[in-house]
Amino acid sequence: MTYVDDELNSQPECWTRAAEEAARHTAALPTAGERVVIVGCGTSYFMAQSAAALREDAGLGETDAFAASEFPRGRAYDRVVALTRSGTTTEVLELLTELKGRTRTIALTADPETPVMGAADDVVVLDFADERSVVQTRFATTALTLLRAHLGLHTDAVVTDARAALAAELPEGLVERTQFTFLGRGWTVGLANEAGLKMREASLSWTEAYPAMEYRHGPISISTAGTATWMFGEAPDGLAEQVRDTGAMWVPGELDPLAELVRAQRLAVAVAAARGLDPDRPRHLTRSVILAP
Repeated sequence: MTYVDDELNSQPECWTRAAEEAARHTAALPTAGERVVIVGCGTSYFMAQSAAALREDAGLGETDAFAASEFPRGRAYDRVVALTRSGTTTEVLELLTELKGRTRTIALTADPETPVMGAADDVVVLDFADERSVVQTRFATTALTLLRAHLGLHTDAVVTDARAALAAELPEGLVERTQFTFLGRGWTVGLANEAGLKMREASLSWTEAYPAMEYRHGPISISTAGTATWMFGEAPDGLAEQVRDTGAMWVPGELDPLAELVRAQRLAVAVAAARGLDPDRPRHLTRSVILAP
């Protein structure tokens, strides 16, 4: 078993613990009415997209999401939330250092022995969800679970769905597809983006991700008998039939969307194995991007 296999299989337990601990971090996390931005890099940026959409849709305040390198310096926020598994990512640390003393910052991280501990005003450490793998799985989903719980949007049903996602067989013929597209709506667009990233990182697959309503505006043209289109959440009316009419495989989102991401993580590992790749050693990638001065 690979590191990433072991880590993705531990997600139900990690989510349960994160939900239980969310109340301990209430004072550090954004309060209702604050103008908030959530930042990260790579996987953490896509989790930021989902968390921001969830918070704003819940009516708790205007919430943006940006890659840390694209933070808009001209905008004013009450609080900046940074997601960083390693606590060493250059772009995140530079942004937190720049904002020190000007804007309240909080970091969610997995490692309490890294520079982010001093860079942020508040820190939530999810060390039980840390990972050896380069490819992120459980830390990202655990951080999002903590934020969902803080928003009052997490239930035990999410964990039940995660266990189902780990136990069920992947759809027959899915691993053999040559191209994968992931679709989302609202908060699940970030999850779709992350599913695509997992496939690229672990299995070198050709993957794309879009808001579901955008798929008919051009991207559907690549759908064919060798492709698969996977929906996170409820699909727009008629889209499943349109995709099937192209000959492509349609994969509906039948579980909580975060649990669907677990299924996509499993697919990435399965495709890597089928292609003779080691998902613990993804090409050209390291666990953290640390740029030279």
